Amino acid sequence: MNRLFHYPLSPFSRKVRLTLAEKRIEVDLVEERYWEQDPDFLRRNPAGKVPVLRYGNRIMADSTAICEYLEEVQPNPPLMPRLPEARYEVRRLVAWFDDKFHAEVTCKLLGERVFRKVMGTGYPDSANVKAGARAIKEHLDYMTALLEQRRWIAGNDLSLADFAAAAHLSCLDYISDVDWNRSETVKDWYAKIKSRPAFRSILADQIPGFPPPAHYADLDF
Repeated sequence: MNRLFHYPLSPFSRKVRLTLAEKRIEVDLVEERYWEQDPDFLRRNPAGKVPVLRYGNRIMADSTAICEYLEEVQPNPPLMPRLPEARYEVRRLVAWFDDKFHAEVTCKLLGERVFRKVMGTGYPDSANVKAGARAIKEHLDYMTALLEQRRWIAGNDLSLADFAAAAHLSCLDYISDVDWNRSETVKDWYAKIKSRPAFRSILADQIPGFPPPAHYADLDF
């Protein structure tokens, strides 16, 4: 059986979970408290990060590398377009969310509000929380500009870019840190992707000590 070592509120883990589910690849989920640096986990990924996927006899790390591997071995349904220019745009936006959005928003909101407590590293830094709250507005505006020209984030077809964006936003939505009133365009996009069967396990996540808001699993939020 395939096995994914993940943490429920890791956006990188969620991106891989969405890809696996969209492609209907069955996998056992194993929650990994990766910050504890368990020796068995470090043998699977010396970088000490989730997700790690055991796919058949292969052990793989890095969410983007995993997703693109899955796209190669299980091309249907496709999550990467055929044309080089379109593939570039998907990769550009995956990197945007996993690098820029993560550094400016996810780390500052989710990292301070949840992971400091979970990891036992102290109290939230209010300056970081305020910076993340400012930055997410700019990112939502950027997403609005993209989605006003396209059906999906990177083009007219669902792609890995949508899963990267939705993975980060769903983690933040779990702690009520997304102002969905700021953009009906982004809200409509998220409602579409949230209603996909691949999203069901994401909406069922529960973190002890951090109950999700009522709207989190509501498809008509």
